[in-house]
Order: sequence, then structure tokens, then C-alpha cells
Amino acid sequence: MRQRSEQEAGCKCHSGNRRAFLSDMGLGLTGMVLGSMLATDGHAKEAEPQLLGQHLPPKAKSVIWIFLSGGYSHVETFDPKPALNQFAGKTFDETTFENPVKSPLHAKRFRSVTAEEVSVREVYPSIYPMQVGWKKHGESGIEVTDWWPNLSRHVDDICFIRNMWTTDNDHAAENQIHTGRHRLDEQQPSIGAWAHYGLGTLNENLPKFAVLGLPTASVTRQSIDGYYLGPQHAGVPLQLDPKNPLPFGTRQTSQSLEQQRLEYELIHKLNGLAAVEYPEDQQLQARIKSYELAFRMQSAVPEAVDLAQETQETRALYGLDQPATKLVGERFLAARRLVERGVRFVQVTTNSYGAWDAHSNLKKNHTDLCATVDLPTAGLIQDLKQRGLLEDTVVVFCTEFGRTPGQEARGGTTEGRDHHPNGFTIWMAGAGLKKGYVHGETDELGYHALGEGHYVTDLHATVLHLLGLDSRKLIYPGRTRLEIDYGEVIHDVLA
Repeated sequence: MRQRSEQEAGCKCHSGNRRAFLSDMGLGLTGMVLGSMLATDGHAKEAEPQLLGQHLPPKAKSVIWIFLSGGYSHVETFDPKPALNQFAGKTFDETTFENPVKSPLHAKRFRSVTAEEVSVREVYPSIYPMQVGWKKHGESGIEVTDWWPNLSRHVDDICFIRNMWTTDNDHAAENQIHTGRHRLDEQQPSIGAWAHYGLGTLNENLPKFAVLGLPTASVTRQSIDGYYLGPQHAGVPLQLDPKNPLPFGTRQTSQSLEQQRLEYELIHKLNGLAAVEYPEDQQLQARIKSYELAFRMQSAVPEAVDLAQETQETRALYGLDQPATKLVGERFLAARRLVERGVRFVQVTTNSYGAWDAHSNLKKNHTDLCATVDLPTAGLIQDLKQRGLLEDTVVVFCTEFGRTPGQEARGGTTEGRDHHPNGFTIWMAGAGLKKGYVHGETDELGYHALGEGHYVTDLHATVLHLLGLDSRKLIYPGRTRLEIDYGEVIHDVLA
């Protein structure tokens, strides 16, 4: 792979000849496929200054990243806190514990776009009791609330991380959990884009980074974006309709396969000629690759998302036979089919934008939503395990932040919790991870992640590590990342 210094030294003749060769090869479909194969192998990476690859022995081949938009309550899911019931109705100052708002950790980890004094006033001090019961499960005795009856049977396969923290107290944290940056800062590529950038494909006919559930809103497109890595590394949204899984990517019924092939040949030739003229145009390079991939994906993607191929037993395992769980179950089953076929990173959103945002009616909100996710999540773990896929797949289950120990008192509501970035829980399962294990903790009220805790990029670094990538070696020439962007591997969760 040539470095920039060689380009600057005047090695443009060889470069131009190679680009001309690839452009000429665009005269045929064979050239289109060859160009893509060369690009994947690192021989034609004009848009990618570095040829990357695994930096260390990988534990996992693929990642299924499950995201629940809105911020589920950690204290009513995977980090039960009896003290909330003990001190219900009292203020933080009236408990036997230190007032968490006065802790230095509050100022360190709480960053709002409003003034600090306004932010402090929004921390509701009246303690709200837990809205659900809980018990210990499995041989590991891990506590999970009663809203997860199916998932709780699999705690001995799960590694819970109870001391996550982030800084954005608004729903821009949905992007922050995926990119590592607060919305007031320059954005970074998403975790899926970094995995795409660093790893080769396992299947030439499917995207390396697939998205199920789409970004939940236009403002959350950042959660799958490649930014300066280039648009070719962004997530590819898929629909679970075998007849039209790729928006605008289905051949018209009035067009024969031969006609489409000729159309793609012409497009590729024109793009190739333009690429010679504008070799540094990443948008153009991404467009060329997207056409190449789109042509190959036309047959591979419909097959991959055709859930009708699954047995009735498997469909029931994911809850496809029940209205409440059908949508999430379909996405999770499709995610399993995609990683089974070699897709590196599958990002799945379970619900609409902000659905878990329980400022009011938390009990009803979480009762209903847990019922849509619980069975499909348990089914996914069981299915991956029985197929041997959990040995080389990492499942990440996360949200953008937790919810406050205090009772929200805004607009007359008294039955909800506000956003809470200071401490929350996510979990992981699969390749290279400890099973039936709890890492870290929050304080007795569930307010602060204790110790140093883990900023969201620590989760990124851990996932990349399991894929065989060192986050500190994932660099892009000309771009300087901050120390926090790299994160630190959470070694304690590794098997």
C-alpha cells in the first residue's frame, strides 16, 4: 500500500496507470467485480489511505449491536436498587448516603447545553421507588427485574456492565453511544463504521455493516455514519421485505437482468472515467463501490432476510407468532441470518425514536416495551448458542443513558424518571466474554458509576478488541483523535 509521502514525491504515473486500468476494466461486468475485489484486497484503495487488518488474534467474527432508543431505566432492568424503596419520597439529603449531586463525579460527568445552574435544578431530589420487583437468577445469582422473565433465564450466558457513564443529558446521547462524542464536539465515525474500516469482508455479496430498524430519526443518522472515513464505511439500511430489501435497489419488473447488467456496465464506465479525473473524490469512490455492491446484493440480500425459510419452531423462538414481539423478533432473526452469512457488524434498533423515554408513566412504558423485547432477545441468545454462533459473535445490548433515581416533577408528572448519564447498565454476551458475570456497580441509589466507571468509548474499544482490532491503531491520516476517542478495553469482562 502506497503512503502519502510517495504520492507527494511524484509517483503519479504508476498511480494514474492503475486508475486508468481499473477504468478500462469498467467496460465489462468482470471489470466491475474485479475492481471491487482489488479494492477489498487493498490493491485499489484510493479512498482509504491505509490498508488495515486485524491487529491481534480475534475472538469474534461478527457483532450484533442492539440499541434501545430513549434510555431504559437501569434500576428497573438490570441494576435493581432496594434503597429506592427504603427511602422513597425522601430527598437525597434525607438518606443515610452522601448526596450524589454534591459528589465531584456529578460535575465531572454531567455536561448540558444549558447553564450549569439550570442543569443542577433539573436533578430531581425526591427519590422514586422501583416500579417492579426483582430476584436473583441462574447459578450466578444475578439480579434482574421481573419485566424480563425470558431473558433472565440466560443470565449465565451474559456479562453485565453496571458502571457505564456518558456526558450528554439530551437524546443526542443516542449518537454519543455510537460515536463517543458529545453533540457540541466534532463528530466521529460510528463504532460500526470503524469496524467496517478495519476489517475485510467475509461475504462479497453482503454489506460489512448492515442496519436493521434504520436510524430512529434524521438527527440520529450519525449513529451509522462513516464521517471522515468515507461514506463507503457507513451502515447500509436494510428492510425485511425479501421483494424489496434495499431501498431503490430492486430491479424493475420491466427491466431484464441483461438490460440491468448493461446499465451497470455503462454506469461503472462513466464513474471510472470520472474517478481518473477526480481520484481523491471519496463521494465518487463510495458511489462506485455502492453500485458494485448493490448489483451483487440483489440476490444475496433477499435470501438473507427471507425469514420464511426458517422453521416454525425458530420463528416462535423469536416471537414472530405473537403481535407484541413480531417486529423485534423479525429484526433479531434477520440479524442472526446476516452474521451467519458473514456480515461483520449488524446494528439493530428495537423501537421508534425515544420510545423508552419514560418521563411519565414509567411503569406502563417499561411494562409494555419490555414485553416487546424480552422474548426476542432470549430467543436470539438461545438460537446463537444452539447453532454455535455465540462462540464467534458478540451481542451488545445498550441504550443511550439510564434514568434518574429521583422522581421527575416537570409539567405536573409524578410517575417518571428523567435522563441519567451518570451511571447506567449495558450488557454483552458471546465470543471472548465472561459468562454469568457482573462488572462494576453504581452507588446504593443507582446515581453514579463508581470508581472510574466506563465512558462509552471503553465499550467501543472492548468490542473492537474482540474483533481483533486495537482502537489505538485505527487511525486516519490527517485526522487527530482525542484520548477519550480511543477508549480503554474493559479487560475484566474478557474470558
